[in-house]
Amino acid sequence: MDIETRMNLVKQVGEEIITEQDLKKLLEEKKKPIAYDGFEPSGHLHIAQGIMRAINVNKMTKSGCHFKMWVADWFGWANNKIGGDLDKIQTVGKYQIEVWKACGMDMDNVEFLWTSDSVKGDDYWKIVMQVARNTTVKRLLRCSQIMGRTESDAQQGSQILYPMMQCADIFYLKADICQLGMDQRKVNMLAREVGPSFGFWKPVVVSHHMLMGLGKPPPGSKDAAERAIDMKMSKSRPDTAIFMTDSEEDIKRKISKAYCQEKEAYENPVLEYCRYLVFERFNEFKIERPVKFGGDVSFKSYAELENAFVKGEVHPMDLKQSTAVYIDRMIRPVREHFEKNRKAKELLDQVKSFEVTR
Repeated sequence: MDIETRMNLVKQVGEEIITEQDLKKLLEEKKKPIAYDGFEPSGHLHIAQGIMRAINVNKMTKSGCHFKMWVADWFGWANNKIGGDLDKIQTVGKYQIEVWKACGMDMDNVEFLWTSDSVKGDDYWKIVMQVARNTTVKRLLRCSQIMGRTESDAQQGSQILYPMMQCADIFYLKADICQLGMDQRKVNMLAREVGPSFGFWKPVVVSHHMLMGLGKPPPGSKDAAERAIDMKMSKSRPDTAIFMTDSEEDIKRKISKAYCQEKEAYENPVLEYCRYLVFERFNEFKIERPVKFGGDVSFKSYAELENAFVKGEVHPMDLKQSTAVYIDRMIRPVREHFEKNRKAKELLDQVKSFEVTR
């Protein structure tokens, strides 16, 4: 595969790439660069963390990357997830890996590594200390959004440690590419700033799009990363997201209630689902409707669908009904995996019994 093709695959993932020149140089020098993402086990996976994550990882591995998925159990512990119970957090991590197995992630080229295994060695903490010595508390506080928190939120000492550890992870894992969401941008930029000062490199930052929640977008304008955080789906607001084991009825109900202004494509979560999920998995999007409302219609690309919607040729209710059908087709294999696989079912039952905390 030539460099241009590999670059185009990564560009399909990155809403923002810092920098494209660095990425091209990396791909020219390495046939199999290391990309990484970290996930904090904190409850049920929603569709952005499940299917959209699998879609993006598969594009990265297709481009030639070896992908390291960092099971950030200690980070969930530091961030008081699942009541700060490390055993429960680790159970959630195992459940999340089962989801990715079932939803088509390229497991042959993905390596799962646990923070709890790495923190046992001195090498890890030496890098954390190097990060700490090369930044300030003020700079670390500005990174607090990576935990889903703001600078004004009450901070425990562990939550100051969190961004130092996440920055250190990049170098500990020997990651050439940080392939995380826009909400993690600030700590990745910190890594680019401080890495060369203690003998490491500037990682390439490939920040993927944050899928909107299904509710009405909040007012106001902010920078891209902060806006993405405000609008993303949330486990603490279950009706704003489709979860990876939701029933067909749940999916239809949630999407039928979703914000979807007629003829408006901007900040339209239903169209986002079509763009970032449906057209990534299906070659055609079909809307079935009575002849008196225009009859059945099919679209071969997202651009065709959006254009028809903006012109008023597709009604929001027709868009919602068809989107729900395709989303259910994507979720169904995962749902069936957790129904039929004994180990997976036991994990899901345990996760259901845990109280999700912010």
